[in-house]
Amino acid sequence: MKVYVLFIKPIADILVASLVFVVLLPIFFVLTIGLLIANNGKPFFIQIRPGKSERLFKILKFKTMNDKKDADGELLPDVDRLTPIGKFVRKTSLDEIPQLLNVINGDMSLVGPRPLLPEYLPLYNSSQKKRHEVKPGITGWAQVNGRNAISWDEKLALDSWYVQNISMGLDIKILVKTVFKVLASKDINPKEKPTIEKFTGSPES
Repeated sequence: MKVYVLFIKPIADILVASLVFVVLLPIFFVLTIGLLIANNGKPFFIQIRPGKSERLFKILKFKTMNDKKDADGELLPDVDRLTPIGKFVRKTSLDEIPQLLNVINGDMSLVGPRPLLPEYLPLYNSSQKKRHEVKPGITGWAQVNGRNAISWDEKLALDSWYVQNISMGLDIKILVKTVFKVLASKDINPKEKPTIEKFTGSPES
């Protein structure tokens, strides 16, 4: 397992991500132009996220919501800021395409726990902290086993399980299942909500 994690997986990540990005380049450009128009010149969503060993990096995604505000200068609710093209991009998971550049840059892996918000770092229990022992991924074990349709505790437990059982066979299984999940557009959002609720912490396991 160590040989795979330390040598094979990083090389495979860069090679596969580079190939996939080249193949998807026409779609990347079309979506960039469309979102550039829909979001008033802001096609990308850039945010600081913690990666392996909790090292911070800038994650890159397509921006699916605009920045419209109310009369008091506050951002409108997420459901009111989700643009038509943003709904399509999110439903088809095409908003993840720019993260291939994060993989090529070495900040992420194709498969691993999803990178969450830095503010969650103090909230994890000892088991949940294991998710930062590996690079975060574009897809992961939690994403193919419920994604945003399961609770935070379930999701983080699946992340910890992945870290303890990582292997080439498991990664291939996750990638194959991801393709079917994306094609079926399953578990993209929690029920009746455009975005998932924030994580507020779990008791020590």
